Amino acid sequence: MSLRALTPRLSVAPMMDYTHRHFRVFTRGLTTHTLLYTEMITAWALLHGDRPHLLGFDPIEHPLALQLGGADPARLAEAARIAEGFGYDEINLNVGCPSDRVQRGAFGARLMLEPDTVARAVEAMRAATPLPVTVKHRVGVDDVDTEADLLHFVDIVASAGADRFTVHARKAWLEGLSPKENREVPPLRPEAVYRLKAARPALQVEINGGVRDLDAALAHLDHVDGVMIGRAAYEDPYVLAQADARIFGASTPTPSRRAVVARYLPYLERQAATGVSIHALIKPLHHLFDGLPGARGWRRALGSTQAGDGAARVEAALRALPDGA
Repeated sequence: MSLRALTPRLSVAPMMDYTHRHFRVFTRGLTTHTLLYTEMITAWALLHGDRPHLLGFDPIEHPLALQLGGADPARLAEAARIAEGFGYDEINLNVGCPSDRVQRGAFGARLMLEPDTVARAVEAMRAATPLPVTVKHRVGVDDVDTEADLLHFVDIVASAGADRFTVHARKAWLEGLSPKENREVPPLRPEAVYRLKAARPALQVEINGGVRDLDAALAHLDHVDGVMIGRAAYEDPYVLAQADARIFGASTPTPSRRAVVARYLPYLERQAATGVSIHALIKPLHHLFDGLPGARGWRRALGSTQAGDGAARVEAALRALPDGA
């Protein structure tokens, strides 16, 4: 096992269409220490696409991991080398996504059936960069889903030097379930992840799947090294407001929702001035006041163009909230 990096106690999962750079800057107004991830970027796209567009980020986003998709060790190694040059803190390999698009590319969750391929990819990336190289995967895939199968996969990949195993505690069905159903239908098996850590205590193990709040995260941390929170981070972003204090033991005060908005507005204005879509910039704010009086009006005001664009629209939405919200 490599000792180049220890597992962060909390991270926000890579999620397509959500964990883009604007979401990540917004999230930094809630938590400083939580590890953030990009959306998955394929190695092929990185090698042949617009690298500044794909990889650019604001320095406030650190610590930040790039999640790569792919199966070719040489391509992944070159992508990791490029990412290092852009200043990322970690490289993560996607071995958990069951979408049809990913399957057609012969990577993602399908790679759990090819642990030797994953090991070669990890070995190549580790040779290409000093950055930590981690793997995100499932507890199983299709009928290859026993705990013995999980140990077999992890042992082979660990031998190649993977720095951390982030385990989604649901198995994946490659056929018959949509990506959404694969996040909900297979039952959660957190005990399988706990037993993996107990069986391989020297490995860094992080759990993912079904974590809705910090109480659940703290309960998991009695058994594993880290916890990854997924959709709750955008469906109820304020769940992260106490992460620095409760998960990392920091003494920083919990920011108010209005303070989180105030921190984000200068970034929003800078990006809007360069032509970035106002819709994309405002999207991370939509659920910030959920559960409070006026939340529906807040979302409605964010979507209205009557107050103009950019900061003016957000400030108008704030004024529309009842006192005390």
